[in-house]
Amino acid sequence: MTDGLREIEVKYRVNDPDVLADALEARGATFSKPVHQDDQAYAAVGWTYGQSKAGAVFARLRTENGRHVFCVKRPLDNELACQEHETEVLGRDQMHAAILAMGFYPTVRIVKTRRTARLGHMSLCLDEVSGLGAFFEIEAMVGGQRPASEVQRDLDRFARSLDVELERSTETYDSLLRAALPVGV
Repeated sequence: MTDGLREIEVKYRVNDPDVLADALEARGATFSKPVHQDDQAYAAVGWTYGQSKAGAVFARLRTENGRHVFCVKRPLDNELACQEHETEVLGRDQMHAAILAMGFYPTVRIVKTRRTARLGHMSLCLDEVSGLGAFFEIEAMVGGQRPASEVQRDLDRFARSLDVELERSTETYDSLLRAALPVGV
């Protein structure tokens, strides 16, 4: 991510991913072939679920097609509007150890199959998340001082214009997975 840019997104549960994909393709989006992503999420020591994510720092280690990507996110206005920095790393195990040494602890594992597309300035992700089901994300990279809530309102307006059954979620996959765990785990 370039300095000064923020990744701002909206997220939805999807009942029928094929209907959604057809609606997006009718608008000119062409989805990639599905890829498998294996993400380990991390939180800074001292942060726990139930606390606000705004201003806290989180890490992610993703493996996709044998490639490992380390990412650090800091939610700004809300947990779906983040300053983000990411880079490819050579070894997942070594990076995991380094993340722990930096003062993070592992939270949840997020395993999903993702298809992506671009439409104008938007990145579209159609995900099948193990343990959660199908989700649709719309992301935009935004510079300047435009409020995240305004960008999210515009992205939501686009999603609603698709005339497909969607249930908006304001939480990240790690929070949704954590909430889905049996009590006491």
